[in-house]
Amino acid sequence: MNDKSYGNWANQSDSFLMKTIGGFIQTHRLNQNKSQSLVAKSAGISRSTLSLLERGEKVRIDSLLQVLRVLDLLYVMNIFKIEDQISPLEYAKLKKKKRKKASPGKNVSNNKEDIGW
Repeated sequence: MNDKSYGNWANQSDSFLMKTIGGFIQTHRLNQNKSQSLVAKSAGISRSTLSLLERGEKVRIDSLLQVLRVLDLLYVMNIFKIEDQISPLEYAKLKKKKRKKASPGKNVSNNKEDIGW
């Protein structure tokens, strides 16, 4: 696209990010040997909407998702998955509560019944 670095997304303009997404879509569509018309029809959008998307223009997010689905690219959604994480403070509290050794006498049976040994 241009010489801007792909490493630091936060410093890139919205226009650059949209063009990057559009290039991603176009590259995968062409690699799958699918025409804009075919992808657009399968996604339920107009060919002109797909063309706008590939050029990095503004389109609705549901149009993007439909195109990603048609091109089998929804794996990019993995980055948005939210996983439960424990905070460092909660982890420290749990470690503090963790038993360090067994307490003698609590679970030991005091039954001195002769078992014949």
